[in-house]
Amino acid sequence: MSSTSLSNPGTPGPKLAEQVCYALYSTSGIVTQAYAQLLKPHQLTYSQFVVLMGLWQGEGVSVTELGANIGLSKATLTPMLRSLENHGYLQRKRVPGNERTMAITLSRQGREFAIQAENIAQQALCATGLSSAEASQLIALCNKIKSKLGK
Repeated sequence: MSSTSLSNPGTPGPKLAEQVCYALYSTSGIVTQAYAQLLKPHQLTYSQFVVLMGLWQGEGVSVTELGANIGLSKATLTPMLRSLENHGYLQRKRVPGNERTMAITLSRQGREFAIQAENIAQQALCATGLSSAEASQLIALCNKIKSKLGK
């Protein structure tokens, strides 16, 4: 590991600039801010965009299934789903025969937005300065970390 130091060499504790956790945390915040600017005209937050990406991968799922697929709890998802429904991106319907379960499906607007979302994701990637190969490598490394840490 490099000896990048943010303080005097004799100070205790891990060096912030050498920590994978901090690199991921701080980068995530900056990338989320970049997406926020791109999503603002659509009245979407980055978290709501993640929900839509999850639904573009497979809709008609329950809140619990969607949460498991994208890594968000049911309690976190419920207000986001309500907001997305109010903005016309999706529909929530009770599952026949199981009144406690809601099936989440995209509305026509939600399906059509997928085309614009491709452009938004491409703009965000371009803003990072990463090549497609570098982005793929970074995704693979993040997936390796998630699998090793139990996600």
